[in-house]
Amino acid sequence: MDKLNNIVLLIQHYLADYILIILLLGGGVIFTIRLGFIQIRGFKAGWKRTFGGLFSKKGTAGKDGMSSFQALATAIAAQVGTGNIAGAATALAIGGPGAIFWMWIAAFLGMATIFGEAIMAQKYKHVGKDGHVTGGPVYYIQAAFKGTFGKILAAVFSVLIIFALGFMGNAVQSNSIASAFHTAFGIPQIVVGIIIAVIALFVGGISRIAKVTETIVPIMACFYIIGSLIVIFANFKEIPYAFYSIVVGAFKPSAVSGGAVGATVKLALTKGVARGLFSNEAGMGSTPHAHAVAKVEHPVEQGFVAMIGVFIDTFVILNLTALVIITTQSIPTGLTGTALSQYAFSSVFGKFGNVFIAICMFFFAFSTIIGWYFFGQANVKYLFGKNAVKPYAVLVSLCVLLGSLAQVDLVWNMADCFNSLMVIPNILALFFLSSQMKELHDDYYHNFLKNKKVK
Repeated sequence: MDKLNNIVLLIQHYLADYILIILLLGGGVIFTIRLGFIQIRGFKAGWKRTFGGLFSKKGTAGKDGMSSFQALATAIAAQVGTGNIAGAATALAIGGPGAIFWMWIAAFLGMATIFGEAIMAQKYKHVGKDGHVTGGPVYYIQAAFKGTFGKILAAVFSVLIIFALGFMGNAVQSNSIASAFHTAFGIPQIVVGIIIAVIALFVGGISRIAKVTETIVPIMACFYIIGSLIVIFANFKEIPYAFYSIVVGAFKPSAVSGGAVGATVKLALTKGVARGLFSNEAGMGSTPHAHAVAKVEHPVEQGFVAMIGVFIDTFVILNLTALVIITTQSIPTGLTGTALSQYAFSSVFGKFGNVFIAICMFFFAFSTIIGWYFFGQANVKYLFGKNAVKPYAVLVSLCVLLGSLAQVDLVWNMADCFNSLMVIPNILALFFLSSQMKELHDDYYHNFLKNKKVK
């Protein structure tokens, strides 16, 4: 077991330190330039569509898809997970404050990448004979690579995402919830695991998923934002230094006092990009499953909305975690992951800090379980048909239950490794489809908007 774990760690090391940086940053730069800095030009439109959808009752989930906001809520449910609490803390503990700067860069470029993912998922979404809508990278991978190679690559992606998110990833999320509740309340992890597994099994279909996520996401985001701001403003004198340490630490970690011991520019860069991927998932190929089923008049409209998902995940939620940890001067404690976040919040909230993180962990991780279940389900249907959905749901619930019992390093590391591997076929397909992205982009601005004004 140890030997297999070491092999997985070695593969993940090369993926995270080299391949992901080249593909994610390189892809982000290419898409940003090709689409004319769409993350800046389209930000206002995305913001308007997102928060217009929040307060609008238009559009409900059905077999023919989700409303635009429900699709975004499902995407954010998957994006905003333990990575925003434990992942950000781990990046800070190993790479120092400078890792957050590289998360910003990766997220900014990732907004262009996820715009491309969303519009390609919209263009190549599949409508079954029964009217059910599904979609995701498997469909645009086959569009990018014709014939047998495209089918094989799509199948490989499907297998990776089913195991990475549906099975192993959800086991990891369940473990995070159970561990946090055990620390805060002393509840046995098996009890928490059973409860989560039963709830996850009940959520099930697309309409329930949409209703749950559009309700949970705004609540969990507001709860965490308010709690984080209380801690940050309690240490408001440290806010200027926090931003200074993030920027300077990205290029000269040794100049930042109180930072992570042994942090280097390479560590800050690699940890920032890697943890950023697992936080906002731009380029991973997961969230396109949600954006594919959104009901929009033009694919670009959902591309705008998808960008806001990355913005909320990284520039709002993850930044708050980073500022809480830095302003409370918690990095030198030597703690990492959830323990570091708990320590930072407890410095202001006292014992309630553990309770606060446990509640946030439940919302964040459970919403991720729902989102990842949905993404895996789409690929199970693609590979085996809709009759395989029920066995898949049972297996996911079993993984959630087993994952709550104890942290198994091999499972955690394989989840990370499979997540990284998913990026390769997804980004390669987007590269080959970049001209189609540009065509859709131009059609929206030159034709769709003009026709809409005429009407």
